[in-house]
Amino acid sequence: MGLTNLGIFHTIIGIIAIVAALTSFVKHGKINLYVLSGKIYVYGTIVTSLTALGISKLGGFNPGHAFALFIVILVLVAYYLHLRKKGNTRARYFENFSLSLSLFLSLIPTVSETFRRVPIGHPLAKDPADPSIAKTLLVLLILFVVGAVYQFRQQKKINAAVGKQIPD
Repeated sequence: MGLTNLGIFHTIIGIIAIVAALTSFVKHGKINLYVLSGKIYVYGTIVTSLTALGISKLGGFNPGHAFALFIVILVLVAYYLHLRKKGNTRARYFENFSLSLSLFLSLIPTVSETFRRVPIGHPLAKDPADPSIAKTLLVLLILFVVGAVYQFRQQKKINAAVGKQIPD
């Protein structure tokens, strides 16, 4: 597979982060920063995105670097909202969306790299423009949109319940 030590570390941490995010989605309907799986996702994604800066095959700053930095910004914004805007019910919408978008964006290079490397010797895709990658990313985009709508609706219910608990 031709991975450097940094590439192996990046891959392991990235897989852990994605599994943590999916675990949180299944259990909580979102990446929940109040639980361990949500925290693992945030820290793992930051480490994975920053290590991606060191494994790019292209010379100099490139779109992959910008992509990784954008993911870091999304995760940090969500974490900030989680820590500093606890009583702000509107902030939860942005927190949920930022974390979900960061996961979706993380899956784009993950799918591309995985399809071009696995199975070893006979990868599923030959290059990033392979139709199998595009179809998989389309399915993930649809899942992201459906998940974002679901999270919005769930958060709206939570916010309404919180609003009813606060006396006038």
